[in-house]
Amino acid sequence: MNNVRTVSDTKRTFYSLHTRPINTIYRRVVEELMVEMHLLLVNVDFSYNPIYALGVVTTFDRFMEGYTPERDKESIFNAICQAVEQEPQRYRQDAERLQSVAQSLPVNDLVAWLSQANHLQQDADLQSQLQAIANNPNFKYSRLFAIGLFTLLELSNPDLVKDEKQRTEALKTIATGLHLSEDKLNKDLELYRSNLDKMTQALIVMADMLSADRKKREQRQQQASTSVAPPNE
Repeated sequence: MNNVRTVSDTKRTFYSLHTRPINTIYRRVVEELMVEMHLLLVNVDFSYNPIYALGVVTTFDRFMEGYTPERDKESIFNAICQAVEQEPQRYRQDAERLQSVAQSLPVNDLVAWLSQANHLQQDADLQSQLQAIANNPNFKYSRLFAIGLFTLLELSNPDLVKDEKQRTEALKTIATGLHLSEDKLNKDLELYRSNLDKMTQALIVMADMLSADRKKREQRQQQASTSVAPPNE
């Protein structure tokens, strides 16, 4: 009998691990990431790799920016990973490894490595994992993998990802080298960047609403204290 875990199982596990309430604006982010990870991990063609891990970590960190209380963020991330039967520390460590590589390489060298035009000398394990991706005709591509690739480019050269022509050219080279669909890659990253912008706008609106609410409370308190003050003799 094949006992594949369901999305409901995963959500139930998550809420048993992280029992504190999650701020409304972020709940959708948390659940969507968790469901996306769940669906990948139960797919027979999916295999874990550090670029996917970087995509997970980046997605969480970017979309959870500004979350309060800050101390809950680690608990939420750990619970997401554990709910899909993964080790959060592995994700964090692999993401940090790749971040260090991206920050140490000129972007042209990074693109050459990712597209398999050149080999990476300083990390044989990463090199072999990337080769395995390029040589696997059944490699399970995902949006989170695409975000991992984008993050590497962004860390190596932030200006390149802001320039549409350079960004498109770099992604085309990488997609060709890894035998990925360039169209899917671009569409997923366009959606990712658009959602980041929407989240930023939503947080600005929320901050404005909280600020206006605080001012109203202060005004009411001031009016209340003025009305009960004793008259001057």
